[in-house]
Amino acid sequence: MARAPRAGEVKTRLEPLLGPEGCARLQAALLARAARWAAEVAPGAAFVAFTPPDALGEVGQLVPAGTDLFAQEGADLGERLAAATAHAFALNDGPLLTVGTDLATLGPRHAAAALDDLADGIDVTFGPAFDGGYYLIGLGANHPEVFALPTDAWGGPRVLELSLRAAAEAGLSLGMLRGERDLDTAADARAALTDPRFPSEIAAVLR
Repeated sequence: MARAPRAGEVKTRLEPLLGPEGCARLQAALLARAARWAAEVAPGAAFVAFTPPDALGEVGQLVPAGTDLFAQEGADLGERLAAATAHAFALNDGPLLTVGTDLATLGPRHAAAALDDLADGIDVTFGPAFDGGYYLIGLGANHPEVFALPTDAWGGPRVLELSLRAAAEAGLSLGMLRGERDLDTAADARAALTDPRFPSEIAAVLR
């Protein structure tokens, strides 16, 4: 799930640190890294659902060849996630791992852990983010009910809590990966630059 790297429209909480153009460069680097991760862990079955809908050219030049690109659809993030996962399942039986672009340290171990859960019969597994959301959701089959949160909940500190509740109420079995810190704020940036796992190309933008 990716937003096109347009100045003034992405990573706005980092604008005091990077300015609008710097935030756009950061988003471009994060998007490219997430798309490479998808292509590496799912060869031939990598998707990027982008927004806004006129951003095909901008996003297309940042992703590996062979990536399936399509525009996001829906009024809020929950609707967009439900539509994007349904699109992917219509083209591939799954399992499906869905991520955003905020976790710069996303690596093969995250995919392996999620796929292990799903191979064991878990219906949905989450990678929790320290801000109360999640950086990854893994699905063994299409389950749009896990995205049926109130519109005003998305982007808030209870996204994971409410998503777990929605999944449990739907009778789905749950898995959980290790917690990670997204890159959204100046505090996140400072913490990232002390992390030896943090990718050098993203660190260069932050500096």
